[in-house]
Formats: sequence, structure tokens, C-alpha cells
Amino acid sequence: MQDKDNRKMPTGIGSLDPILYGGVPTGSVILLLGDLGGGNYEFAYSSLVNILPMIGGNSPHGLLIPQEIRYITFTRLKEDVKKEIVSSFEKEGLEKMIESVRFDDLSERYFDRSIVPDDWYSPSDIISRMEKRSDYRNILAVLFDVMNGAKDDSLIIIDSITDVATQHDIPNLWSDLVGFLRGFQRIAKRKNITIYLLLSKGVLGMAKELELADMADAVLLFRWEETTGARRQRVMYFEKFRGVMPHLEERDLVKFAVRITTSGGFEVSNIRVII
Repeated sequence: MQDKDNRKMPTGIGSLDPILYGGVPTGSVILLLGDLGGGNYEFAYSSLVNILPMIGGNSPHGLLIPQEIRYITFTRLKEDVKKEIVSSFEKEGLEKMIESVRFDDLSERYFDRSIVPDDWYSPSDIISRMEKRSDYRNILAVLFDVMNGAKDDSLIIIDSITDVATQHDIPNLWSDLVGFLRGFQRIAKRKNITIYLLLSKGVLGMAKELELADMADAVLLFRWEETTGARRQRVMYFEKFRGVMPHLEERDLVKFAVRITTSGGFEVSNIRVII
């Protein structure tokens, strides 16, 4: 049997996995950095939807099918995320399948130290909220608990690291966040967990954006480009991918045109090269 550490986890995107020889190295922390509407969310949704039917089955040779998928949110309602995913695909039985995804809603912890009124985000009574605030823990500590409780060999989608980063955008808190994420990367390797970190491009300063990119094992950049006739085209760049980038560059596979459909979700079409 192939060494588990050398196996790959499929992205579930049929037009991309063959290019990656089956998928991404397990234990990778992958930063999905995107322009507004550039395709990073569609990438994550398509991966989730296409991997779901594989869970519980036998892993093909050289691949590792996730034991579970966890979707972590900080500001969005679980039902809102599920509704968006279901409405984005024409896939029979998806509404039932998506119930097997484990959603971790950390919005109460996120909003507890904000000016947002309690009754906008918490259904609990005022006494319960006061007790919870007296035992307040940093959002990173709560995220650590979620990570620790995740099964080995899982896929985790974090929606989004932008929310956490903007709350930590001052020097002393920023260093805490970066240190935490570097530790996050280590535990991902130990537990063989693949992590997608969604980050909106341009919200943070360039230096901080680069610092997060440096921490990640891979950076996939999703952006809009003008094409002939002033039409806009989504493109995806492999900005960085430890252990994978040399193989892509040897074959000039670094930049791809992308399309998004209701039948296939995120698809790579018309491979484009960097010269």
C-alpha cells in the first residue's frame, strides 16, 4: 500500500484533478485568494459538492477520500451557505447530501466583541449571553477547538479568513493571527487534513496579504482579466504550490481560463500558459 503521507486528496473538480495527478497533497493549507466574484467560492463549493458522493467509499490507489467535510463560518448563517450551494448546482439529491457536511457556526464568538446588537446574531437569552461573555475566549481559541475535534483525513473549508484577519488588523493581534495560522498548518500535517482558506483580495494591505500567502502551502489566485472585445474572463493562477509547482511549470501549466456552470460548477477550460 502506498504511504499515506504520499497520497493526494482530490479536489473533486474533474477538469483539474488530472492536471494535479489526482489531487492536492494531503495536509495542505491552500489559500483561495480571489477578486470579488473571481471564482474562489465557486472552487470551494464545487470541490465540496463533487467530493460528497465519494465519502464512505473506497479510496482509489494513490488517493485519499476525506473522512468528513467541515465548513467553518464566522459571519454567515449555516442555512444561507447551504441554500447558496444548493441553488448553484443542478444536481439531484444535493439538498439531502449536503446534510452530511458538518457546519461550525462561530458567529456568536465573532460578533460578541463587536457593536452588533446581541439579538441580531444570537437566539439565546440575555442571561446566557452575559454568562458566555464572562467566559469569553478569543475566536482563534474556538477555531483551535474545532480543528482539534476534526477527524483525521478531512477536508475543512474556512469561510472566510478575511473575517478573522480584519478583526486582527493591528500589530499585536496580527502577530497572534499569523502565529496561530502557522501552528494551524502544522496540525493540518499531523492530522492529514486539507484546508481551504477563503480570502478576499484587496481587503488587507499587500504586506499582510503576502504574509498569509507565505504561510500557506499553496496559493490559488482567482481574478478577472479583459479579453478580446473587452469581455471579462475569469482566470486562475497557481501562484505557489509547495511540492507541486515544479511539475506544473515543467508543463507550462500555471494559468488557466475558468468557467462556472450549474451542471459542472467550477471548470478549467482552455489551459493557458505563462511565457
